[in-house]
Amino acid sequence: MQVKSFDYNVSHINTNEHYYTSSSIKKERGYFFSWLKTAKLTIYKWTHWEYYPFQLVYLPMYLVWLYYSIKARSLFFFAASNPLIKNGGFLMESKKSIYDLMPTTVYPNTLFVKTESTVDGVLQKMNSVNLSFPVIAKPDVGMRGMAVKKINSIAELQHYISTITADYLIQEFIDLPQEAGIFYVRIPGETKGKITGIVAKEFMTVTGDGKSSVLDLVERNPRYLLQLDALSKIYGSRLSEIIPKGQTVNLIPYGNHCRGTKFIDATGWASKKLNDAIDDVCLQIPQFYYGRLDLKFNSIEELEEGKSFSIIELNAAGSEPTHIYDPAFSLFCMERNCKTF
Repeated sequence: MQVKSFDYNVSHINTNEHYYTSSSIKKERGYFFSWLKTAKLTIYKWTHWEYYPFQLVYLPMYLVWLYYSIKARSLFFFAASNPLIKNGGFLMESKKSIYDLMPTTVYPNTLFVKTESTVDGVLQKMNSVNLSFPVIAKPDVGMRGMAVKKINSIAELQHYISTITADYLIQEFIDLPQEAGIFYVRIPGETKGKITGIVAKEFMTVTGDGKSSVLDLVERNPRYLLQLDALSKIYGSRLSEIIPKGQTVNLIPYGNHCRGTKFIDATGWASKKLNDAIDDVCLQIPQFYYGRLDLKFNSIEELEEGKSFSIIELNAAGSEPTHIYDPAFSLFCMERNCKTF
């Protein structure tokens, strides 16, 4: 099945174009209809722990952290997990500094940009390293998909530069069909590491029926409807477009849970061949022992052979074993999984 990208056009950004938000839908479709929608979403969120506040979900883990802090006599014991990464990769680490530790063949062509750079300056740098649209722009220091954008044109780049307030990266867009997060650990001194969890990512896609608008299709899925305000800011009135029957479009081209992507436990993929392939890569990253590789790939068979893949991001000590966010997991099962890492 071919999935098309539903790219947005920034021409609406400085206009008074109509946006679909919770408030506007309430006015257009009636307050009773909107009240029912709100009630259903509230129930959906409270019956799916993956939407609980982060601090609440991780409350038991604070006790685990306290136990190991006392045992190690350091509140920051985790920084030793990856000695060459700032704070072990727990927080405030530079993505560019992590890429610099990796073989250039395993991650996308990436350009570091200072926040004061002009559009012309960025375009010149892109040209010097053979980067062309579309590209991915993201803060050099950041987490959970914040301020990550797919940039398709100079106009979109101009808008991104006008809104970003920190140094950022311009990265080659990797157009491979699958994305996964592979959690990897290795004991210092040992020559073999281990995959402890894999998350497969189901993107926010909708399939047209030739009659329904994008908004109609979004409303049918509670997970997508929770992203309505964000989708409106990206697409504006394009949400009223009707997708041809049978055509599938990807509304958000990056696999972040907080941007609507569904996480699925795929730890069963962790064959010996895959473990060896990931080992081969991680052993080339100096003093990397603990973290998650977010990568795009063509097929699991090729990934096992170490072919047709690219590491979009390497998250170290602060990374989560994101397969725990599979909706099939209970909160208790999630906590038990976390304690094994």
